[in-house]
Amino acid sequence: MQRGTLDDLLSFVAVGRERSFTRAAARLGVSQSALSHTIRALEARLGVRLLTRTTRSVSPTEAGERLLQSIGPRLDEIDGELAALGDLREKPAGTIRITAADHVADTILWPKLVPFLRRYPDIKVEIAVDASLTDIVAQRFDAGVRNGEQVAKDMIAVRISPDMRMAVVGTPSYFRKRPVPRRPQELVEHSCINLRLPTHGGLYAWEFEKNGRELRVRVDGQLVFNRTSQMLNAAVAGFGLAYVPEDLTEAHVAKGRLVRVLEDWCPPYSGYHLYYPSRRQSSAAFALLVDALRHRK
Repeated sequence: MQRGTLDDLLSFVAVGRERSFTRAAARLGVSQSALSHTIRALEARLGVRLLTRTTRSVSPTEAGERLLQSIGPRLDEIDGELAALGDLREKPAGTIRITAADHVADTILWPKLVPFLRRYPDIKVEIAVDASLTDIVAQRFDAGVRNGEQVAKDMIAVRISPDMRMAVVGTPSYFRKRPVPRRPQELVEHSCINLRLPTHGGLYAWEFEKNGRELRVRVDGQLVFNRTSQMLNAAVAGFGLAYVPEDLTEAHVAKGRLVRVLEDWCPPYSGYHLYYPSRRQSSAAFALLVDALRHRK
């Protein structure tokens, strides 16, 4: 292998996985122009085009996809083995990358990470706030966080929160102008605050269940957000009804700023789980983090 080829392959894998020179350059800590030069030099050395470039996108060619699928997992294994060498240090160290939605990042991960990071100053944690169903293997995350029902069967899942519930809430002033909904179907007559789903780009249909009967209601209103915290703020400001995790609403309900409705249509569901590939080489730092995040009754 020629000197520098491994670095060039790492650069190619980053671009191939990110589908973007901008994001890949940011991840690698190099300039876009330097990264583009590296890829062109690699293509010239191999005598085959690896990436198709347009003004809006980057995608692997057939040869590029073959190389990506072949060397990507091998490079991940090398990363895992290098990370495992941290076990030989006196103090656990390393960088752990996690993808999670804003709600769990704010309410579950951060409170548990504060004492953990103070105890282990040589461990670095990167949290990417993203509500989409990210492929953690392709995006090279060490772990992700999802509701228990959303975790793929081939992943190891560790519960990090208790069971949870959703809540439909609005201000007292809103309900002085509108009737309180008694059934989910009546929400179509109300002004509701929508959530844009990042994975498919559509609006989230509010999900309800009672006595084994499941309902999905598509609501309408003046506002659409992609973060639950913004939805809650809009509800508190009186712009309509929000459908958000129950724990976010409790203080507002207790102080009379919000009124909860349709509570009997919002049963508990499996809480948040940290998940990661079963074949992942577990470093001492990662094992400590998993244990710190684990939910204990």
